[in-house]
Amino acid sequence: MKKLMAVLLALVMVLSLAACGGSKSDSQGAQSSGASGDKVVKIGVFEPQTGDNGAGGKQEILGMQYANYIQPTVEIGGETYQVQLEIVDNRTTPENGKSAAAELVNRNVSMVLGSYGSGVSMAGGEVFSEAGIPALGTSCTNPQVTAGCDVYFRLAFLDPFQGTVLANYAYKELGVDTAYVLGMLGSDYDQGLVYYFTEAFEGLGGTVVKEDFPEGSANFVSYINNAKSANAGVIFAPVSINYAQLIVEAAAAQGYEGALLGSDTWDSNKVIESATGKNVTSFVTTFYQEGGNAEFDAGIKEWINANADAKTNNGGNDMIAAVTAIGYDAYFTALEALKIAGSTDPKAVLEALPSVSFEGVTGLIEFDDIGDAKRDAAYIKTANTEAGTWDFVKVQTVG
Repeated sequence: MKKLMAVLLALVMVLSLAACGGSKSDSQGAQSSGASGDKVVKIGVFEPQTGDNGAGGKQEILGMQYANYIQPTVEIGGETYQVQLEIVDNRTTPENGKSAAAELVNRNVSMVLGSYGSGVSMAGGEVFSEAGIPALGTSCTNPQVTAGCDVYFRLAFLDPFQGTVLANYAYKELGVDTAYVLGMLGSDYDQGLVYYFTEAFEGLGGTVVKEDFPEGSANFVSYINNAKSANAGVIFAPVSINYAQLIVEAAAAQGYEGALLGSDTWDSNKVIESATGKNVTSFVTTFYQEGGNAEFDAGIKEWINANADAKTNNGGNDMIAAVTAIGYDAYFTALEALKIAGSTDPKAVLEALPSVSFEGVTGLIEFDDIGDAKRDAAYIKTANTEAGTWDFVKVQTVG
């Protein structure tokens, strides 16, 4: 009887291992598959797929997914690893960001990409820092994302730069001396850009009229009329995509004759859809202009058009958002860090990141002592309301 029980117990253990897929994780973020023996390195994707920034987050993820599609493996320490993207929805807000970040820590990732949105990036950074996992910010532009977190690096330009570029463009290029600025209460991204734009515009000799709106606002007519009453030549509103659409529609309905200035969040096909066919002028600062890299453009358009889910997540067409391009660059920057580290250990990857030098589709990617990308220029684009496209205007620097 004892012998029979031992045989049955051994059989149960074998079946249990088979049910688990025979895989095992190590403490360095890598996973070895028992089925094929292939090694896997996990890269976390910390992005909003719901909430105010859900549309932008989905477009940023597309760049990472396309990059993973064309290069699904990486050589680390002389061995080939399959790259597995672990995607979590941080749901836009700092309140949800910490739990989403903790989920990625639990999934044993080697590093993290994201996020679209500065406030949620800062919240996630606290969790990543405590766990010692490096994070590579994509389009988050608030200085505190990296300045306040020892594990966060970033690909995008910063708000002090972006706000100053827009202020210079409004005052010097558009000849405007009065600006109306509008941001959402409680948004680190909105309020940071409002502050830096105001500081730069007033420093040039201009006048700024400032207002805030509460989260969840759906009617911006009164704000547009206040801008008209102030004789503002521009309305600067560094807001999320859904609010940008509402502001464009309200400005057109109220016959606002000045220019709308948007930050990188406005660089979206959804905002173009709202502007198309309307008598409204809009300018945005962003990281990439479609046409900047023909091979990338052709490849990702083909991929989006062949994938119904990708096309839906891109807003229903194949227009390339700058955040998609920067998400693509983030993936390859992560691979470079893994190669330099020669390990999937998050500590080794963190130590390798300052040495990365990678020529991406959005430009050369290198980091300063804080972990910010060395970027000194931004693309300025304008909405072509007849063709329904973003048209390139110029590359603008602070100087």
